[in-house]
Amino acid sequence: MALRRGFKTEATGVARDTRSELQLGPTAVFDPRALAAHLAIPILPLIDLSADASMAVRYFRSRGSGEFSAGTIFSDTERLIIYNDAHAPGRQANDLAHELSHALLFHEPTPALNAIGCRDWDEDAEDEADFLAGVLLVPDEVAIAVVRRGLSEEDAAAAYGVSVPLMRWRINVTGARKRVQRARQAWRRR
Repeated sequence: MALRRGFKTEATGVARDTRSELQLGPTAVFDPRALAAHLAIPILPLIDLSADASMAVRYFRSRGSGEFSAGTIFSDTERLIIYNDAHAPGRQANDLAHELSHALLFHEPTPALNAIGCRDWDEDAEDEADFLAGVLLVPDEVAIAVVRRGLSEEDAAAAYGVSVPLMRWRINVTGARKRVQRARQAWRRR
């Protein structure tokens, strides 16, 4: 993931501002559904499309579940997020936070497929949305608190409603273990 210079700082600011708007402290559990409601972006579980596309829904909720997590549909200035409700709740939280991150970052909508029918993919926009989703769900303060309290990644993920891989990634990318270790060493030297 190669993010543009300064993006991590920008994402941290966006996450802090967003949490503030939602009246959440830096270590409070972040609910992407609350953000969707705040932004007036409807979210729809895939199962709700069964009447219109039963075979596709059945496929993406079973054998093809790894092929669809979430997506945003645009109509003029309106957005609708569809997410795969067959995924685990922690994965759903990340998928929703990812789609909402596109909105927070004002990413321009693009068609799902290019002119020859292949998936159109803006890797930079996807990387930015991934990073911001992680910061929204597990800010630095949460990663540090988890390490400071000695919680396992599994217990921390369950407490914050995220997946274990996301919790592990945020602990690692924030350097939480080293930061807590340095703080403890500095405190002992006093």
